[in-house]
Amino acid sequence: MEVLASVVGSLVAEPCRALFLFLRDKLRNPLRFTANLVALDKEMEGLIDRRNQLREHLALAATAGLQAPPQVRNWLGQVNRLEGHVRCFKDYLALRARKSACSSCLSCSKLADRVARWLQAARKLTSDAGEFPESMAGPAPTIVDQPTASRNMAKVMDVLSSMEVKRIGIWGMGGVGKTTLAKNINNKLTIPSHDSFSIVIWVTVSNKTRETESELKKVQKLIADRLKLALTEESMETRASKLHARLMMEKTFLLILDDVLDTMDLDLVGIPAPDVHKGGKIILTTGFSNVCLQMTEVTLKIDVLNEKEAWSLFCTSAGEVATLGEVEPLARAITKECAGLPLAIVVVGASLRGKRMIELWKDALNALRRSEPLIRGRIEDKVYNPIKWIYDVLPDECIKSCFLFCCLFPEDYQIHVEELVRYWLAEGLLDEYHNIEEVVDRGMTIIEILKDSSLLEQGDWSTVKIHDVIRDVSVWISSSLQKECKFLVRSGIGLHQIREGELFGKSYKRVSFMNNEIKELPNAVPECPTVSTLLLQWNKELEEIPHQFLAAFMSLKILDLSGCFLIKSLPPCFDQLGELQALVLRSCIHLETLPPFGGLAKLQVLVCSNTKVATLPQDSSASTLETSDTLLNRMMKKFELSIGSSASILEADRGRLKKVFILNIHVWGERMEWLFVNSISLYFQGCQGLDIMLEKLVANSDEVGSFDNVKLLSISTSTGGFGVGSNATFDMLPNLEDVYLHKLTHLSCMWDIVLPLGLKFSTLRGIAVQGCPELKYLISLGSTIVSLVKLERILVYSCEQGCLLIRELANGRSLANDKVRKGFYVIPKPEGNIAVRLSSMRYLSEQNVACPGLEVVSVQNCPLLRKLPFTAQNVGTIKQMIGKQEWWDELEWENDDIKNNLQPCFTPM
Repeated sequence: MEVLASVVGSLVAEPCRALFLFLRDKLRNPLRFTANLVALDKEMEGLIDRRNQLREHLALAATAGLQAPPQVRNWLGQVNRLEGHVRCFKDYLALRARKSACSSCLSCSKLADRVARWLQAARKLTSDAGEFPESMAGPAPTIVDQPTASRNMAKVMDVLSSMEVKRIGIWGMGGVGKTTLAKNINNKLTIPSHDSFSIVIWVTVSNKTRETESELKKVQKLIADRLKLALTEESMETRASKLHARLMMEKTFLLILDDVLDTMDLDLVGIPAPDVHKGGKIILTTGFSNVCLQMTEVTLKIDVLNEKEAWSLFCTSAGEVATLGEVEPLARAITKECAGLPLAIVVVGASLRGKRMIELWKDALNALRRSEPLIRGRIEDKVYNPIKWIYDVLPDECIKSCFLFCCLFPEDYQIHVEELVRYWLAEGLLDEYHNIEEVVDRGMTIIEILKDSSLLEQGDWSTVKIHDVIRDVSVWISSSLQKECKFLVRSGIGLHQIREGELFGKSYKRVSFMNNEIKELPNAVPECPTVSTLLLQWNKELEEIPHQFLAAFMSLKILDLSGCFLIKSLPPCFDQLGELQALVLRSCIHLETLPPFGGLAKLQVLVCSNTKVATLPQDSSASTLETSDTLLNRMMKKFELSIGSSASILEADRGRLKKVFILNIHVWGERMEWLFVNSISLYFQGCQGLDIMLEKLVANSDEVGSFDNVKLLSISTSTGGFGVGSNATFDMLPNLEDVYLHKLTHLSCMWDIVLPLGLKFSTLRGIAVQGCPELKYLISLGSTIVSLVKLERILVYSCEQGCLLIRELANGRSLANDKVRKGFYVIPKPEGNIAVRLSSMRYLSEQNVACPGLEVVSVQNCPLLRKLPFTAQNVGTIKQMIGKQEWWDELEWENDDIKNNLQPCFTPM
């Protein structure tokens, strides 16, 4: 019986086992349907993110005519098909659920099997993405025919080979080629024959949001995927620990972080510190210089292409059509509008590739000149939006508004920093700051933020400029703002008239028609109650401001008519501009009178320099500039006073003026010290009687004391001397930082100004002298000037006598060699430089001088200068010597060691 039971049992067991396995396989997917569907959704989400990232990386290459590798195209196609299947399936489930047939659908074995297969396929595609890491960077446009880009790549490769440098930063404005450079480096180092690094990791950091935990986790995941390291939903610390341990297993690695928006804590990510992993290196690209400064050891700024390289790149992108007879002039003009920005050149060129109709090229050029996207969608997506992202992440709305204000100026315009800050203040963008020091400090800080963000560039001297394409983007942004915040920008485009319908039915905030050829303004203009800024300056042939035109702008805060040479008078409706804060009439050379100003209760800045205005309007408390206290007390409470031509000096609010311009007037009959008490900058231009004014100032010095706030003194275009009978017993300008002297025909030495005012120059940072034909000595060191410990810049041009820069005095005579003070610093600051352009100069100094911070010496048009005041002990910090080769070859040296030390620093002009 037992045997029978055993036999029967064995006979039954095997079929039951087979039946169990069959049922398990059949029921596994239906039973796990819900879990598989959730897992599929999550897997597809990650897969689509990876696909979108790949698309973004390949976009630039596609516009340049480059294709993704075959395996990448195949992978993208599989992801797209799988996404379509899953989306249709979910739509089907939703439809069945609405028909109350969901239970029968969910029990369907075929549907469950299909979900399981899709989940398996999604997981495989995710795994496959890690098999082509070089494609994660995307095929990069070639830089073989671009000398600048090739040199930049060579620089980075050279720094990478250095054992001392571990972290390299590449920065520049959007579209300048940072990513292209990084891709070329990535692709070169990932080929099998290149064994510089055991692994190269490419990561595109989010360029839309700043550092958050979720963003850092995305960076961790991308690095882990390249390392084939599984990271689960663990804490940041645990994930960082795993990444750190995995990277430590690599002998060498290179991590390329592209498009870093803000500083990142790489320790939080899990990247080993340089002193922990000697073979680990990092390259990052960013649009922000401060990111480089905080995260890297060596930085490289990428500049725009020069004209030749830009044209070559455009021809490559647009094809041979760009060189056809009728097309080429237009193509070159379009290339110029792109202003050397590679991304703009590539995208615009590709959009015109193969186009032979002249009309299309003309339309493209006109669109670029109007700062309009050439082809909506493509230009916006590829060029404008990457730059706009930088704008979007500026720290606050005030800084954004300050940036957008810059688009009102024409292309290539050098914007004076002080003028820009004045505009910002008048527009109410800096209202929370209560004194001039705070306003200037905040204004300069904003400018530095915009420069660090690659949205502004440093111009000549105290100016900034905005790249043409960046300006186009800012115009585009300002035209897209909400109602009553839009800009109308028509500056510098050669307009001869303003169309009557230009302003009709629009709600603009700021309007600019500056730097055009407008001769006549329209009489019939619709009311523009929202316009706060109107820029009309440098329309040199404009003769009149019609009453009806100005009456349409009753909410103006800023009106600039500078350089409208032919205007003789202003309409009486000025009195109704109750919101006006800044009225700039500089160089309206035929302007003789001002309209009534009684209603200008908020006016802060009035600039009438280089005009014929000599009196204030009759409706003010007094009729002349000399006695109009009440009006000026109200008007000039914050910023500046500018008076000129034949006007007399006026009494004003003695405690509030910050900047004083004295232009083309006689000053000998006035006491002026009250003007200077709280002033920061003093400008004297074309004034007579300066010596008498100085004598009165010195005579009353014990009464008025020193002018502690004055930091800048500028004297220009004066034919008189500066001899004064008495000298002050103390430094009357103890905090003076900059001195500008221009066209002073009788000035023989700065001593003529220094001695009467008792100046010690203890805080002096810069000296600029030009066109002073009798100047023989610039600075005489002696009993008054003892040292120049903060001097950074000496610029001397066109002084016919030759001008010895430095001489030392003892009782008015030059010291002998053995009496030269030890440790005298001429240029102690690290950024110091000397530039001279003097045809008759023979010596820089009577003695050899110590210049431990001097880095740059530029000598132009000084054929008689044969000896430099340097010894073997004081040339160590000089980094660049600039001059003509023939001048350099004829220099006389104390010994050959000095020449040998300076030879590598010499740059021929």
